[in-house]
Amino acid sequence: MGEIFERSRVVDVVGEVLSMIGPFGVAVSIGVLIGWVWKPNFPTLVEYFSKSSSKHSWPSPIINFSSFKLQLPTFMTLSDDERQCDDPSLQASLSTSDCSESTGNLTLDDLEHLCRIVEEKDGGPAWFQVMDRSAPNMTYQAWRRDPETGPPQYRSRTVYEDVTPELARDFFWDDEFRLKWDDMVIEAETLEECPTTGTMVVRWVRKFPFFCSDREYVIGRRIWESGRSYYCVTKGVPNTVPRHKKPRRVDLFYSSWCIRAVKSARGDDQLTSCEVLLFHHEDMGIPWEIAKLGVRQGMWGAVKKIDRGLRAYQRERGSGAALSRCAFMAQINTKVSADYLRYLEGTRSSSDDETLDVAEKPSKRSIQKVLIVGGAVALACSLDRGLVTKAVIFGLARRFVKIGRRI
Repeated sequence: MGEIFERSRVVDVVGEVLSMIGPFGVAVSIGVLIGWVWKPNFPTLVEYFSKSSSKHSWPSPIINFSSFKLQLPTFMTLSDDERQCDDPSLQASLSTSDCSESTGNLTLDDLEHLCRIVEEKDGGPAWFQVMDRSAPNMTYQAWRRDPETGPPQYRSRTVYEDVTPELARDFFWDDEFRLKWDDMVIEAETLEECPTTGTMVVRWVRKFPFFCSDREYVIGRRIWESGRSYYCVTKGVPNTVPRHKKPRRVDLFYSSWCIRAVKSARGDDQLTSCEVLLFHHEDMGIPWEIAKLGVRQGMWGAVKKIDRGLRAYQRERGSGAALSRCAFMAQINTKVSADYLRYLEGTRSSSDDETLDVAEKPSKRSIQKVLIVGGAVALACSLDRGLVTKAVIFGLARRFVKIGRRI
C-alpha cells in the first residue's frame, strides 16, 4: 500500500512537472529572447550624445531608443556607418546601399588606432627626433622609432602656411595629380570605390633605384572628418590582384595622416596654416638598416618635393580646374564628433581592450540572467503548486543561466 502511495506521489509530481514545462518554457524563452536582443551599444550612445550636443553644452540626457540596435545574425551585422545612421548629420552622406564592408575593410578600429598614435597613446616605443628643418612657407619635424618586430616607423609634422586642411586632404588623395609631381609613382589606378563612405582601393607602382625592382602596392584608404580635422587612413589590404615577379608586391604598408587647421607662424592668431601629421612604415623587402639610411639621406628632398607639388596643386585648384575622381572621393568623409574622438583616444590599448571585452561580457549577460531568474520567481510565486514544483522551476532557471554562461 505504501509502495502504491509513493508511486502515486511520483506520478503526481511528474504530472505537475510536465504541466509546468509548457508555460515555464514560454516564459523562459521570452526572457532569453529579450535578454539576447536588448544589448545597448554604449560606444554608439556616446557618439550619439556627443554629436547631438552643441559646442559649449552638455549632451542631452534623453535617450534616443532608436540607437538600441537588435543583435542580428552574423550575415546581417550592421556596418559602422549603419550604426551611425541615427545621427541626422550623417543621413545626407549615407546611401541605402552599404559597400563599406566589401571595399577596403577599413573600420572604426583603423580610426581608433590613428587617434592613438596621433596622441602618442598607442603603447609603442618612444619616438626620437631625426630632423627639424624649415623653409619660407613650411616647417618640418620628423621622428623615428624601432619596434621590437617589424620595420622602423616614422612620424612627421609639417606645417604649411596659407593652405587649408581641405586642400591638403584632396592633394594627398589625388592620384591623377600625383603622377605629375611624384616621380616615384609611375602607375596609379583605382580598383574599387564606395560612394557611401568614400573608401577606395587603389593600386600603385613605385619606381625604385636601379639595383631594386619596382614595388607594387594595393592600398585601401578612407577619411573620417571631425570639424576641420581629417583622419586619413591608407594601408595595404588583402586583395585578389594577381602577383607577379616584377614589380614586387609590398604587403605591409601603413601611411596615414591627421590633417587640421593651426595658427599661422606669423603670429596673427589666425587659423590660416595647415598641420599634417604623418605616420608611415612599410616593409619594402630591403634590409631595415639600409632602408633607414636611404630615408635619412632623401627625407628633406622628398619633403621639399611634396611642398612644390602642393603649391602647384593650390594654383591649379585656384584657377578653377575641375576635380579629379580621386579628389571628389576625398570629399566623401565619415563624420565623427570631437567628443567621440576623445573617447577613442581614452580607451585602452588593444591588449587591454581584449581584457575589457572579456570583463564586460558578464555585465551584459547579467541582463539575461536577471530576466530568466526574475521570470522564474514571478512564475513560481504566481502558482500554488507546492514546494516540489517551485524547486523544479528554480532548478530549470539555474540550468538556463548556466547554458547562457557557456554560450
